[in-house]
Amino acid sequence: MLSRSMAQAENTRGGEGAAPVESQATTAPASAGDDAANAAQLGAPALDPELVADRERTGAEVSDAELEREVAALLFASPEPLSEAKLAALLLGTPQVRVRMALDALATRLLASGLPWELRQIAGGFQLYTSAALADTVGRLSKARKDEKVSPAGLETLAIVAYRQPVTKGEIEAIRGVQVGPILRTLVDRGLVKVAGRSDDPGRPLLYGTTKRFLDSFALGSLDDLPRDGELLRD
Repeated sequence: MLSRSMAQAENTRGGEGAAPVESQATTAPASAGDDAANAAQLGAPALDPELVADRERTGAEVSDAELEREVAALLFASPEPLSEAKLAALLLGTPQVRVRMALDALATRLLASGLPWELRQIAGGFQLYTSAALADTVGRLSKARKDEKVSPAGLETLAIVAYRQPVTKGEIEAIRGVQVGPILRTLVDRGLVKVAGRSDDPGRPLLYGTTKRFLDSFALGSLDDLPRDGELLRD
């Protein structure tokens, strides 16, 4: 349970080339009722009628530039593609024709900016991606994250060190029932565990403890923030 709790504390999007979003023929603006129905079918949040009415009354005051910024922010924050209907719902009933215009403007702006981002239409929605030309560069980040991942056995060992520190290798092995020498060396190499001194036991074995990097990696302010027995039992 200790290692599972710690594991819970532990993808830059990219992909193969695809052209930026192409303009498509637009239709007449949909009414708030139509947008709400379409949004409901696509799993968008339920619309507050009063908020929708307020947005429709003031929609003309929301400039195209500001709407483009709002669309860009939603796409950046979303882990999944967003359809026009869902965007319209999240923008409190903004007509889909204006959402489409904002998407087209954003795609054009990104293409002209020279920045390594592009807007793609995928899986019935729209999503921001890094440029395919930089796939190798972005791939290094994914590989680095994979290399930094701690194995389940490493997490178990790390949990014992965190809760029992300062602790000797022999004490860890007595708890886990297996040899932990190689795992301890790996944790030390990754900066998650450090030698914290020597025990007074016969042979003066090394004592191990966690590091500041361990706290940073698991978003802990201090060792006092480690889950206690009661919290682990609830999990």
